[in-house]
Amino acid sequence: MSGTTVSPGRRASPPAGPPPTAPRRPAPPRPRRFGIGSLLRTAAILAILFFLLFPIAWLMITAFKPEREVFSASVLFTPSLENFAAVFTGDNSIAPSLVNSVIVSVATTVISVPLALLAAYAFSRYRFPGSRSLMLAIVLTQFIPGVAIAIPFLTVFRDLGMLDTHAALVIVNLSLTVPYNTWLLKGFVDGLPYAIEEAAHIDGCGQVALLWRVITPLAAPGIFVAAVFSFLLSWNEFLFPTFLARVEASTLPVALMTLDRPEGVAWGPMAATGMLVMVPMLIMATLVRRHFAQGMTMGAVK
Repeated sequence: MSGTTVSPGRRASPPAGPPPTAPRRPAPPRPRRFGIGSLLRTAAILAILFFLLFPIAWLMITAFKPEREVFSASVLFTPSLENFAAVFTGDNSIAPSLVNSVIVSVATTVISVPLALLAAYAFSRYRFPGSRSLMLAIVLTQFIPGVAIAIPFLTVFRDLGMLDTHAALVIVNLSLTVPYNTWLLKGFVDGLPYAIEEAAHIDGCGQVALLWRVITPLAAPGIFVAAVFSFLLSWNEFLFPTFLARVEASTLPVALMTLDRPEGVAWGPMAATGMLVMVPMLIMATLVRRHFAQGMTMGAVK
């Protein structure tokens, strides 16, 4: 039998083949070229940013300008707090409206989120006759314009003697926030595995403790989103406070109307009040933007 003979004491030579090559170095990155398309895209983005940020910048500058320099074309001016002092002093002080806005917004948030969580859990875990139709009806209420229900609310609260009260505004805001929060939180509860609840029941956890110790922590991102939505909607609501509470329970958006006086619009105080309305929203958006995006995506993707 023929074969390759290997002399004793010597290793077989490796089979002939192409010589090994050194690893290739990555090519250097090519310089980025800025063509006409990139320039147009950048110009469009800058134009949109200017369009969005200019009103905010004008509002902030006007709020700190003295009243006599509001319409001055000069960019240089001495910052002053006289507009803020004007809106907090005198007969037209907005301090009561600021307190009313805080009370109504906080009360709406504290009541709306637990109610929506309970409703969302019921729709997610229990199947009863008409549950799908009822959930659809709750979602469809979001498409009803506020103008269509303003007069019925006005009539009901007038007959009940609840006009110009915090309770009336909170009830109206609950009718706006609870349906949306229910739909939002139902998506979160649907995504929670039922095995976790079964394990909690085996460990002796009751239904109330289950909701508080298990469901609430797991649905925390959605609860956070619902709370932010409820607070901001109540804080910015203008239509219903205009109809239902224009004196004792008036809120900041309604207080802005009082600055449009017969002798003319008080632009400086109006800008200062606008800043007071805007600053809490900017602070909240800055602090919670990461959690808000996480909550929205977790509720949308199962």
